[in-house]
Amino acid sequence: MSETSRTTGEVPAMEVTDELLDKWASDPAGPVALHLKQRLIPVEGEGGVIFPPTYADIGYNIDTLSDGTQVATIDSVGSQANRIEPIFKEASDHHPPNALAALVPQIPINVEDGKNISILDAGHRLGDAIIRSTDIWEEARAAFERFLKVDDAAAIAKLAPTSLVFGVWDSRDTSAKLPRIVQSVVRAWDVDVLTRSAVYAPPADYADLAVFSEEDKAKAEGDSKNPLAKRGFVHVPAGSVLGGVVARGPIIRDVTVNLVALRRLDSEKNGDRLRQYVFGLSLVAATVPLDGFLRQGCLLTLNPSEIGKWEAVRRDGTRAPLNLTPEVAQSYARRAANLFGVGPNKTARFSKEKARADVADAGKKKQKDGKSKG
Repeated sequence: MSETSRTTGEVPAMEVTDELLDKWASDPAGPVALHLKQRLIPVEGEGGVIFPPTYADIGYNIDTLSDGTQVATIDSVGSQANRIEPIFKEASDHHPPNALAALVPQIPINVEDGKNISILDAGHRLGDAIIRSTDIWEEARAAFERFLKVDDAAAIAKLAPTSLVFGVWDSRDTSAKLPRIVQSVVRAWDVDVLTRSAVYAPPADYADLAVFSEEDKAKAEGDSKNPLAKRGFVHVPAGSVLGGVVARGPIIRDVTVNLVALRRLDSEKNGDRLRQYVFGLSLVAATVPLDGFLRQGCLLTLNPSEIGKWEAVRRDGTRAPLNLTPEVAQSYARRAANLFGVGPNKTARFSKEKARADVADAGKKKQKDGKSKG
């Protein structure tokens, strides 16, 4: 025990070894989850205005608790997953060489001459429409069906292992569904919502330049739907619109690695190796430092006054601090990937015909379901 822990009573962090992680990947008596709580802060400092995502029909996603506290979603679970998953992409013209790319199969999807989309950019992962529209769909479907029939997820891990890390639901075909192992979300507590107003002023008086008449100008100013306003030829005032939030409480990022969901993964050949491989990828995803630029008006950093710590959460609710770092996670992931065997890289080809057929099949299914209900 360190001198600090003796004098403060703080429990020393548990050293994380490959042997310990191997055990936790399969032992039902091990922790049920690993958890990290990070306190974030706007680059402007405490009380800085930040902009949450805006959703259709509702604006900001803000929940009001029974005591009146307002909690704003700053980055959703799905959005966080989509930000993390590309860390496994191979190098490109826009990305530097990436050692993490060797941990997963690299599958670019050729959508047209010279243009590729990585499978790691597909929002619904292996269950995405773009996968159903390629020549690897039959392989993906077979992997889903094997999981459904014999509870074997190895084929999914060989083709698209991040589908096991961040979850996948093949809702439009086989209905295979696997839960997220890594979940991350950012919320701001006790927020006040701000508004803002603005007005666009054109650099010249186009009526005075005889582009249109003063009468046309008078009709257009203040009418955002008028073609002159839409094209920026007249003054266009913007009324009261959403102007961000101020968090009086903390801005918290919660990251959870669900070990119960991990242990439910199995393979007829070697379930331990499969779980260790997915666990390694999950630890890399959970520990990698993320860019805090979430959107315009929302640039966050860690709060240096309160550094988050990883904890192992036991079944009885007690917690043990862990010395879990990105370096430890990546070292374990490389070892586990070598033992399991990373699936081969391949290039998929997008097919317009397959995409059209998929849409047509969906229409037929909808028509059939409608008749059966009648």
